[in-house]
Amino acid sequence: MKKYLMSPGPTPVPEDILLTMAEPMVHHRTPQFIEKVGEAMEGLKYVFQTDHDVLIFTSSGTGAMEGAVSNVLNPNDKALIITNGKFAERWGEIAESFQAKPIYLNVEWGEVCDPQEIAEILQENPDIKAVYTQLTETSAGVVMPIKEMGDIIKKTDALFVVDAISGLGGQKFYMDKWNVDICVAGSQKGLMLPPGHAYAAVSEKAWKMVEKCKQPHYYFDWLTYKKKLVGDHKDPFTGSVLHVKGLLKFLEKIKSDGIENRFKRYKVLAEATQNAAKALGLDLFAKEPCDVETAIKIPDTVDGKKLVKLMRDKYGFTIAGGQKHVKGKIIRIAHMGYIEAFDVISVIASLEIVLKELGWDFKIGSGIAAAQKVIIKKYKF
Repeated sequence: MKKYLMSPGPTPVPEDILLTMAEPMVHHRTPQFIEKVGEAMEGLKYVFQTDHDVLIFTSSGTGAMEGAVSNVLNPNDKALIITNGKFAERWGEIAESFQAKPIYLNVEWGEVCDPQEIAEILQENPDIKAVYTQLTETSAGVVMPIKEMGDIIKKTDALFVVDAISGLGGQKFYMDKWNVDICVAGSQKGLMLPPGHAYAAVSEKAWKMVEKCKQPHYYFDWLTYKKKLVGDHKDPFTGSVLHVKGLLKFLEKIKSDGIENRFKRYKVLAEATQNAAKALGLDLFAKEPCDVETAIKIPDTVDGKKLVKLMRDKYGFTIAGGQKHVKGKIIRIAHMGYIEAFDVISVIASLEIVLKELGWDFKIGSGIAAAQKVIIKKYKF
């Protein structure tokens, strides 16, 4: 059976990137490879839309998240955590593990916060060191109002820290223009690479706070990375040679396409997927749907867990189900990275077949037709 990977991470890896990563191993301390690391760090600035330093770590994206806490917050420091999904909650879990004092702005899953609430909390707590949120919350398929949040936070001493692990390279995002101080990302989603690389772009405002932080850390000591990686393009430890090679190939692709065209492409794929869901009589889960995945509510009369299993095991389409309290109640279909128009058409076709098998009443082909209408009209990339 042919397999189709349509989950929001890991996502498919293009063949030319896989072939590049399969080239013979080189030593990570050679001048030739160190030069490649410098090229990768410089190229990532384009993806983050920043002029600031970009660090590379051999870890999952959570490693960069941990570093964005342990290098900023001392024990008992206050941090504002905006929680509207499982991965937003992770910011709080990490902060608590380092004995910081999170203040939570709890938002219902699939909803977005009111930036004015952030302003009020920061006014009431001027000693808050940082505000943590998501660009796109993967567990709910929602995009956050990052620009509006940045406009508020920049007027304070607090850092603005954004998890863009699922959104970078697909969801519209401008780190510098939107006044983000730290942005973290991972390799296995919009950047079209296997899991194993994490990234953090760090502003000058953030570096000043990092320099004052006394929190114990070792592997994710960002000042060490600044000295060795930013200064000499030498990973303080053993970096992933293969990921750097693959990353350079990805950077070639995104610069060739143009990042604005990438943003437009995924918005079209998102609209196609969302219109297909509505045509099938299904509701979207997110109030403000993101462009890199679509979260779809599953009717009470349909077994959501069985739907995901059938699509994967019977038809070869791996999508994601819900997590925690929405497990079995939503599905999540990715349209990020190396996913294009006919991938979306195919996964909708599979979804229709399985919905029919599970007894959902709709006109067969209606979802495919709705997606095709969007793609015919708008998919020009």
